[in-house]
This record gives sequence, structure tokens and C-alpha cells, in this order.
Amino acid sequence: MTDAIIPVGHKPIVARSAVATGVLELSTDSADAIRNGLVTKGDVLEASMVAAIQAVKETPRSIPHCHIIPIEGCSVSWDWENNALRCTVRVSAHWKTGVEMEALCGVSTGLLCAWDMVKSLEKDSKGQYPSTKIRDIRVLEKRKDEAQD
Repeated sequence: MTDAIIPVGHKPIVARSAVATGVLELSTDSADAIRNGLVTKGDVLEASMVAAIQAVKETPRSIPHCHIIPIEGCSVSWDWENNALRCTVRVSAHWKTGVEMEALCGVSTGLLCAWDMVKSLEKDSKGQYPSTKIRDIRVLEKRKDEAQD
């Protein structure tokens, strides 16, 4: 039988951090509505930031093999690349295992929240999303300090 959750009790507590990013491709109408605060559901970047932070904190609920980690820091930034919205999430903790899955969950959820808030603008006449997509979700950086004796 294999361990469903990898034992980490023997590992030292050290500083760990991760940065993840991803992109949501949007229509010009959606990008303009977000930039000008005209989205019916509210402030897309603010709501999506909160969603990303919440996802970071709740990662073990979504990914069953992840350990519960005492998150010490989380930041979310948004950047425009023409009509594409980039979300970057930084997570830090002192713990026995890394926080890259938390950063990835934050990015994914932040981008999904943004899409949800503008989906009425993104749909075509048939109710489909011909050009909306989330792409390039990845870990940019993962750090782990050396254990102190």
C-alpha cells in the first residue's frame, strides 16, 4: 500500500516560497470593461485577488495529496498584456513542504474568477467562448532555504 499523503514529519521547518503565473485571454470589450470599472458583477481585479488568496489558503481541500501549510504570506498581482490579463501569485511559509501548489491554485482560481465575472461579455451569439482561454499556468520560481542545525 502506498501513502496517500507523503510523510513529512521528519523534515525540518524551513522558509519556502513559490511564484506562479498564468494568462487569461479576453476580448477587447471585456478588457475595456475591466479597465474602466464597467463590469456588472463588480471590480474584477479586486474580487479575483480575493478568490486567489482564498484558493491559496484552501489548496488541500482541492488537491487531496497536499499538506495543510501555515501560509505566512501571499500576494497577487495583475498585469495587462494587450487584452490578456496575467495573474501572478507569490506564496511564502516556514514549513516542511513547499508552497508551489498553493501558488498554482491561487493563479488558477484568480483567472477563473475573472473569466466568470466577464463571461457575459465573452460569449458569442451561440453562447460559446470562441477566443477566451486560460493559458501558460506555470511555476516561475520555487525556493527552499537550507535547514539550520
